[in-house]
Amino acid sequence: MELAKLRYFYLTAKYGHVTRAAEEIHIAQPALTKAIKQLEQELGVPLFYKKGRNIYPTVFGEHLKNKLEGIFAQIDSINEELDCLKEETRKMVRVNVLAASTAVTDAVVAYKKKNPQVVFQLIQNEEETDCDISVTTQSAERSVLSVYCKRCVMEEEIYLAVPKASKYSALKEIKLREVKEEGFVNLAGSRLFRAVCDKFCADAGFKSRNSFESDSPVAVRNIIGASAGVGFWPEFSWGTVSGDVILLPISSPVCKRELVVGFHENSFPSKYALDFYEFLIRFLQKRRKKKK
Repeated sequence: MELAKLRYFYLTAKYGHVTRAAEEIHIAQPALTKAIKQLEQELGVPLFYKKGRNIYPTVFGEHLKNKLEGIFAQIDSINEELDCLKEETRKMVRVNVLAASTAVTDAVVAYKKKNPQVVFQLIQNEEETDCDISVTTQSAERSVLSVYCKRCVMEEEIYLAVPKASKYSALKEIKLREVKEEGFVNLAGSRLFRAVCDKFCADAGFKSRNSFESDSPVAVRNIIGASAGVGFWPEFSWGTVSGDVILLPISSPVCKRELVVGFHENSFPSKYALDFYEFLIRFLQKRRKKKK
């Protein structure tokens, strides 16, 4: 059954008049009558009977009309629903956060204070390409995320966070191999920053021994801040440390990473995506300058 023929029938049954239905759907009356006849032949039952100058639905026509009433109500509401969805989508910014999650979250909070109408969707998926903005590292950059409309790369030094009460606190800088026997507070092995830190340790000739491990950057930051072990601390993306922790520059090996903030082409882009992309870059650069 063709949807157009069903609509022709429904409007004819609703108005009880072929001419009025034809005017409603902007087709010639003979074409409407022909379509209804074809529908009756297809269904094998009469849908109307004449009474005077008007027509009325048969018992079959009444049943079909009642069935179609709810269906066409839903169909007719689709445009309005899609308009609402379009507006909601234009207010949403999808950010794939594969690095610097603390800084990105802080930026989102700061942005929403000025733009409370914006809805953020933060995801963490290396294979996800349906996003407006991605934040990752140069060394871990995936091909699915490497096609950008715009991108900004900024270098970030990685420090070693040590307890203020430790024997290392009086140092101005440290060689990483000096702490190879210490317990490290690390992110879980699935996180990109952990891979970066494991490489630093490998370059220094050892494998770190975990005293605490979590897939939550916040938990790792808090444990390091509680002086429960040594750990790697990104220069600016993790913010400041507590007063019980000292950040030491690592003299050997070179411990740095490059953050990549990318703006991606989207088939239906948010009207706030580019604005937040530019805001995020300014936010990270400002935080970076504070650390220098």
